[in-house]
Order: sequence, then structure tokens, then C-alpha cells
Amino acid sequence: MTRQEQEVVTVLARNQFFFRSVVPFNPAADRVILLDLTRSNPDLTGELLADTGRFSDYIRTRLAEAGCRYGIGGYAEDRALYSRSRHFDGSGEEGEPRRLHLGMDIWGPVNTPVMAPLAGIVHSFAFNNRFGDYGATILLSHRLESVSFHTLYGHLSLNSLKNLREGNRIEAGEVFAEFGMQFENGHWPPHLHFQVIIDLQDWKGDYPGVCRLSEKETWLANCPDPDLVIQLKRYT
Repeated sequence: MTRQEQEVVTVLARNQFFFRSVVPFNPAADRVILLDLTRSNPDLTGELLADTGRFSDYIRTRLAEAGCRYGIGGYAEDRALYSRSRHFDGSGEEGEPRRLHLGMDIWGPVNTPVMAPLAGIVHSFAFNNRFGDYGATILLSHRLESVSFHTLYGHLSLNSLKNLREGNRIEAGEVFAEFGMQFENGHWPPHLHFQVIIDLQDWKGDYPGVCRLSEKETWLANCPDPDLVIQLKRYT
């Protein structure tokens, strides 16, 4: 762990009590389930993953059977499901595909409100409209104590980008986005991809949410565990 990563992780852990919920959630009434989307899950056949409607039905059924409002998981998860899109195929001589997930997903209904866990500034946003990509995407910049970092919100509705401007301030707990439907969220079952990023480099409106397994140490060092902010795993 680099010094910069350690500083960010330490500050996030120290401020967890003050973070707001990213999605509506009542610990006294709502339940969440940890979804396994790795290659070891026999349910994730090629036929299922190739059909966004069937994939969406699978997620909804898993939530309903478990009596849960949301399904969560995915950080540092090796996922075969990215084979459904050429967006994650390898390039160059090695040809190694991207399969390691760098964020956390929250699976739930279309139009689920998305709230800022802490105050931030709109860094950038874009409609990454490729099959398997983020679809509507927003990046916020944050300054907490002595450290700076960013949060990424992917698979949103196009409505989330309306009237948005770079530099806009978003208050902690403010609803600023919502889960999108498949035709605006990159053709995925409705969910939020939430990612913490230390150094955005020169990216705007986008940042990789999946990396090659051979490069995982570098990418995970720049993208610490999102549950430091979301804090939903304790309810599974």
C-alpha cells in the first residue's frame, strides 16, 4: 500500500460515522444480499449474460427470493461476466482481457435515487454509450481532512446528467442521480457502480472500472475498497 493510499484509507475509516447513505436504506427494515458474480457461479451461463433482459430477471429473482432490497458486491472480484462485451477484451500483443472489478455494485430497481455520501464537486460527467460500458456517468471530487479523492457513479439514467455542470457543489445526502434502464446504463441490469479513485490522472467523465488480473495491484492501490464509504457489507 502506497503512502497516499494509506492516508486516504485512514481518513475514510476515521470518518465513516459521518458518511451518508448512497441509496435509500433503512437498516431496521431493509436487507441486502451479497451476490456472487464470479466465474464460479454456475448460474451465469453465456446465454444468460448475453441477454440483458434475462440477466435482469435473474438479478430480480435473486433479490426477491432472498427478500432483499439490494444486491451488493464485486470489489476485487474476478468476473467472467465481462466476456459479454468487447469493451473488456484484451488489446495489444498480450491480448489479456479485463476481468477484475474495481468498484462495488448495488443492484436494485430502475430509478433508485443515488445520493452523495459526502459533499463534493462535480468533476466531470459523460454518456459512455457502448455496450457493456457505464452509460451515464458522474465523477465527484472530494476533499476530506488533508486528502483528496474522487468517487465515480456509473450506470445512471440520462436524466441524471440534465442541468449538470462541472464545478457544481453536491451536498452530503443530496439526491443527484438515479439508476438507469438498460438503454441508458450500458445495457446492464439496473444498478449503481460506485468506485473510489485516488488519482484520476487525465480522465474526464470516465475511468476504468475493470482491470487486467496481471495489473490488479496497481489498480487496486488507486481504487480502495468502496465499502469504506458505502458500509453495506455489514448488513449481509
